[in-house]
Amino acid sequence: MEQVGLAAATTDVSLWSLFMQAGIVVKLVMLGLIAASVWTWAIVIDKYLAYGRARRQFDKFEQVFWSGQSLEELYRSLSERSNTGLAAIFVAAMREWKKSFERGARSPIGLQMRIDRAMDVTLARETEFLGARLGSLATIGSAGPFIGLFGTVVGIMTSFQAIAGSKSTNLAVVAPGIAEALLATAIGLVAAIPAVIAYNKFSADASKLSGRMEGFADEFSAILSRQIDEKLQPRAAAQ
Repeated sequence: MEQVGLAAATTDVSLWSLFMQAGIVVKLVMLGLIAASVWTWAIVIDKYLAYGRARRQFDKFEQVFWSGQSLEELYRSLSERSNTGLAAIFVAAMREWKKSFERGARSPIGLQMRIDRAMDVTLARETEFLGARLGSLATIGSAGPFIGLFGTVVGIMTSFQAIAGSKSTNLAVVAPGIAEALLATAIGLVAAIPAVIAYNKFSADASKLSGRMEGFADEFSAILSRQIDEKLQPRAAAQ
């Protein structure tokens, strides 16, 4: 009993000690999960800032767009700089609009299709940008617990082999090995839970922002369609 008590007293079960005592496979699993957790939080911070910035840009653009300012003036102010979101869709549509009329567009249907295609391409690119790296969160969230469980299984197997070799089942002998094995599962959950929560939240945010862009593209397409009719119908009647 005194030997068991002495062994329990001298056994270090701190997190650092458990990590250092773990086998090479379990250590690699833990390090990989820690790296995944750091990557998760880097994505979370980046997306939080990016989506907040995108919402402010959307609000600012819509305020200017619906203020009654001339589309030509707004296009000139935006065409000379890099644009994202609603501004990028607007610039792509206006650029196609101007190119078509400079080349003497005659078919309203063809012009409308080219403008819609230009907006669709820009919309797809902006939507892809909003969803970038969300797949990493989904992968970490789904695979993290299983990777941690793999480390736990390997650690427990190693502990049982050590117990069989020492021919002792004292708690002081069993506990450290089991604890370091379970630590891998704990780290896996620490990496996976924030990743799942962040993926669900940012996926919803990305869908809302994409919806705003699609709505603006439809509204702007209708505006340009009316202007196309106003410009091309008198020309067609004159001919």
